[in-house]
Amino acid sequence: MQAKTILKVATKSIMKARMRSLLTALGIIIGVAAVVVMVAIGDGAQLKVEQQIASLGSNLIIITPGASNTGGVRGGAGTFNRFTMDDVEKLKTESTLAKSISPVISARGQVIGGIGNWFTIIQGVSPDYIDIRSWGLESGEFFTDRDVMARSKVCVIGSEIKKNLFPNDDPIGQQIRIRNVPFKIIGVLKEKGQTAVGTSNDDVILAPSRTVLDRLSGGRFISSIQVSAINNDKITAAIAELKSLMRESHKLFQGEDDDFTIRDQSDLTEAATETSRILTILLASVAGVSLIVGGIGIMNIMLVSVTERTREIGIRLSIGARSSDILIQFLTEAIVLSLSGGIIGVALSFLIAYILNNYTDQSAYIKPQIIMIAFGFAGAIGIFFGFYPARKASALNPIDALRYE
Repeated sequence: MQAKTILKVATKSIMKARMRSLLTALGIIIGVAAVVVMVAIGDGAQLKVEQQIASLGSNLIIITPGASNTGGVRGGAGTFNRFTMDDVEKLKTESTLAKSISPVISARGQVIGGIGNWFTIIQGVSPDYIDIRSWGLESGEFFTDRDVMARSKVCVIGSEIKKNLFPNDDPIGQQIRIRNVPFKIIGVLKEKGQTAVGTSNDDVILAPSRTVLDRLSGGRFISSIQVSAINNDKITAAIAELKSLMRESHKLFQGEDDDFTIRDQSDLTEAATETSRILTILLASVAGVSLIVGGIGIMNIMLVSVTERTREIGIRLSIGARSSDILIQFLTEAIVLSLSGGIIGVALSFLIAYILNNYTDQSAYIKPQIIMIAFGFAGAIGIFFGFYPARKASALNPIDALRYE
């Protein structure tokens, strides 16, 4: 039998019982749609996390204090802080693979100005910081190295601060008080959105590092150092160089543990996406069970179809059809039924993804690969669960089949 003829006969047999065929394919439809949507939601979440990590900056490397170890009691990361501005200066003068370097001195405080007050984060940084973080200005200007050295009381505010303290006014040139220290606003940062952990990037005030260190943090130690490598290919080499320079700066002997931690974006991305990846696999596996259930439904209906069409099979065999022709015919019907369900399932998944992306906070990203995998799996289900009924039909004795009532 020609492939075209086999396909035509199979399609005609399916169309004779449209409602039954649709109900039979329903398990495949739901299974394919569920698998595609679950994987799409997982991929969408992972893409969102990657975008948020990328928004941290260009070729970002973060150096943070290490852990303390006192009396056999080991503290957490960041509990042993020896970072000073001397470390930053050493990295700036001796590093060959770092494009930009900025200290980060973090403080929290009540900000008074505009229409009221707001509790937020104040970060002391250098002018290189906005290049490291790939952060632009909505208006105004950023402070300069001269402002840092002069400990000028100027600042740049995030869009969240502007929204809450200056909703109807231009904040440029206006004064705010941070812990009773007056600061002049010289710029407003562009909106950056949420971080990978759900906090706002825009709820922040940036000021010259030495000003924050002397006026707000009350100490000589800085919170962290952020570095941008000269390009993405040099990040690993840059980390090794920075580690060597930091050990020199802290006078650590060979064999002594580092009193700092260096992380790049790949570490952050891997940590942030691991949970999402595991959850996606789990959800897709659960959704895949419905595909198996759909396949069992196809096998049951095909067995019923073989029983109903026993006389038809007997006639075909008696006029010259081979057992292989019967096998191929029924197997083709199962595959067509399964693939038809797959097509409808994929179409349904696109509709669900559209609704999620446009009407909810969820994001769903459907990759072409998952569509191909879903189709392939649907076809495999049709072959696997359709073979037994097809084999049973092809093994019928023509005389017994013709006498069947």
